[in-house]
Amino acid sequence: MTGQWGTPAPYGQQPWQPVPTSQSVMRAAHADRERTVDVLKAAYAEGRLSAAEYEQRMASAHQAATYGELSTLVADLPSGPMAAPFGAPVPATFLQQPPLPVAQGHNGLAVASAILGGLCVFTGGLTGLPAVITGHMARSQIRRTRENGDGLAILGLVFGWLSLAGWVAFVLLVVAVAGSGSPQ
Repeated sequence: MTGQWGTPAPYGQQPWQPVPTSQSVMRAAHADRERTVDVLKAAYAEGRLSAAEYEQRMASAHQAATYGELSTLVADLPSGPMAAPFGAPVPATFLQQPPLPVAQGHNGLAVASAILGGLCVFTGGLTGLPAVITGHMARSQIRRTRENGDGLAILGLVFGWLSLAGWVAFVLLVVAVAGSGSPQ
């Protein structure tokens, strides 16, 4: 068992007891206790407190009545994120990335997908599969290059998938009719 801040506790004593101070006898509010609990959670997550010490300090924080009692619980802990030393390099993962340039005009595959999707009405759905393929390719390119035309690609996809669903329904209907129309 350990005592305050990891020092061994005498036998039979609680492992960690807050030491009352005269620095503040003002009554603490529930919000004050919650702020102290947040500091303790952060310290535990950062590995500054062991699990047992964290649990003891949490219980003491919930029972604390004054600011003095709360301040002794977090006196040896930082109260916020530690600042990096002045001039320390920032890791590349945290640097802001420059925005990708937005291309002018519409993606050619998106336009093709919309045209092929519109032609599904006049061709009986024969251009549905090419509309779906070009629509998916266009959306992939648009995500990479940030071109315009995502709406056109979606339009081609909708018409293409509807025509493909129509063809599947037609084939199933033909199979069902052919199966039920045979003499027994």
